[in-house]
Amino acid sequence: MSILRSICISAVAALLFASATAQTAWSPELQVKTKAIGAPRVSPNGKHAIYTVNEAVMTADKSEFVTQLWMATTDGKENYQVTFGDKSSTNPKWSPDGNSIAFTSNRKDNKNNLYVLRLMGGEAEPVTDVKSAVSDFEWSPDGRWLAYMMTDPKAEDEEKNDKGRNDYRWVDDNIKMSRLYVVSVAKDAGGKREPRKLTADNRNITGFNWSPDGTRIVFNHVSTPSANDWTTSDISVVEVASAKVTPLASTPSAESALQYSPDGKWISGIASDVPARWAQSYTIRVYPAGGGEPRVFGNSHDSQPSVVGWSADGSRIYFFEAKGTGTALYYVDVASGKIVEDNYAAGVVTGVNFNNDASMIGMVMQNSMRPPEAFVVKIADRSPTQISHANDDVAKMPFGKTEVITWKSSDGRDIEGLLTYPVGYVAGSKVRLILNVHGGPAGVFQQNFIGGRGSYPIATFASRGYAVLRPNPRGSSGYGTEFRRANIKDWGGMDYQDLMSGVDKVISMGVADPERLGVMGWSYGGYMTSTIITKTKRFKAASAGAPVTNLMSFNGTADIPAFVPDYFGGQSWENPEVYAKHSAMFNIKNATTPTLIQHGEADVRVPISQGYELYNALKAQGVPTRMIILPRMPHGPNEPKMQVAAMQSNLDWFEKYLK
Repeated sequence: MSILRSICISAVAALLFASATAQTAWSPELQVKTKAIGAPRVSPNGKHAIYTVNEAVMTADKSEFVTQLWMATTDGKENYQVTFGDKSSTNPKWSPDGNSIAFTSNRKDNKNNLYVLRLMGGEAEPVTDVKSAVSDFEWSPDGRWLAYMMTDPKAEDEEKNDKGRNDYRWVDDNIKMSRLYVVSVAKDAGGKREPRKLTADNRNITGFNWSPDGTRIVFNHVSTPSANDWTTSDISVVEVASAKVTPLASTPSAESALQYSPDGKWISGIASDVPARWAQSYTIRVYPAGGGEPRVFGNSHDSQPSVVGWSADGSRIYFFEAKGTGTALYYVDVASGKIVEDNYAAGVVTGVNFNNDASMIGMVMQNSMRPPEAFVVKIADRSPTQISHANDDVAKMPFGKTEVITWKSSDGRDIEGLLTYPVGYVAGSKVRLILNVHGGPAGVFQQNFIGGRGSYPIATFASRGYAVLRPNPRGSSGYGTEFRRANIKDWGGMDYQDLMSGVDKVISMGVADPERLGVMGWSYGGYMTSTIITKTKRFKAASAGAPVTNLMSFNGTADIPAFVPDYFGGQSWENPEVYAKHSAMFNIKNATTPTLIQHGEADVRVPISQGYELYNALKAQGVPTRMIILPRMPHGPNEPKMQVAAMQSNLDWFEKYLK
């Protein structure tokens, strides 16, 4: 290619990028307005579906996401809003007869309570009046009861001490457990509904399912609400009438995700391997409802099945999971134990659930260029029908094309990722490239809508002339257990090589300008970003979101102190050299890359001190750096204005250094 032709192509590309920016007006403010759709549930008669729409509310004195209920006919012809107001209504579920919908709402005192809305008309009626919050719930098979989970409320003396500023506390003392309750849908003779506690022992309930005859509830529970204790998950059964609890499975595996078979003789669940690893791997198994050894099925593609439910005749158990950058629906043939891939979507499918007789599935579907919407699928014909149109406006916007690319890492391992091109990209032109690293490390980049929310405005970057590479290096989910565990004891090692070889691939394609490269990532992506700036100077700018920068101090301050020792084979005092070798803070000398740091002030997963360590080290060495603190935010911004702040600061940072 001649120099003149190259200049002409670059000039045309620049004009197209500028035109695209003016036409599309993609911005962080627009991206945060993309609506999130909640799991659609099909009515028992298959004629309607209820789902949720979550949208940003930003005014001079408000910044929150509010959820409301929507109803649609399953032929997609009718669609209307059911609940209104400035408080959220969430998690709608049909009564067994299809005449009512139960849901949770924080409309009273900002506490999540249970409500029932009768479809013949009238206002939603509160069923509970709790002091803490209802989390999940389920109708009894006869529709007379609602079982729900609720965290222990504060005692009167605790509330008094809170008001009097005498609210000191001891670590790991007075833990508030999630417990199981039942409440009658109908009022008693005195016009009241008195909830009854079913689990009084010190176990934290995480999920449950009614038996088909309504006499028992199977539930899974962990030792404490701490995120660190997921490995202790066991299964028990409680008799609804007597509240008698009987253990069903108590093993070194972490067991969960429970559902009775239609005949009530079996309980499906998933269980981890032994020991339970943080780079998780599960198999589906079936337990005799009366107790006994389970039947264990083989490994699925990714060994991380999300169980949907049993077929109506009890012959199959359906589940879905990540398969590379897409989602696949599978079933287990219970008689043979064979796992069959039933359907694959080159996109992302979430919120999958059956209606009562398992004849229809509700789900949310999206892909890189198609925003999330609710769909229903008849099991008989597999043809999806779109029933929501919440994001029709943004669906009309031009997008940078996203494609799946593959490359060989330095050791020959196949790596896959997503490459988003600038809007109006002209083949042969070299553009700015941002390497985006996902969290986890067992996360996965899938074909989610690029115009959605978060901290990284991919659609906006593409409209400004950037290409964005989102790789799935070893350690990622979606490619099987061996791949997910291939970075154990090697963070920042071969996974780093996977990332660099991906950048080299995009350069060799003639897309990326090697002189204008940036890197960004959140959580483990922040870990990799802070590590990358200690290993190479090829990137002209970096943005580290909630970065793990010092494995020693992180492990001693995070809410998951078993996480790093599981990956590295011991505590920091047992392997100090290993922790230091794999920590940016012990290798930060001579780092020169201008680095933006973003951190939530209320982050307990990666405490904000991790971000401060990096900021102060770079500042002390004269490296251009800024740190933006997001008040109130946990491990990722969950308010619209804070998401806009994160997205805009990323955009401004790379615009400054990747001119």
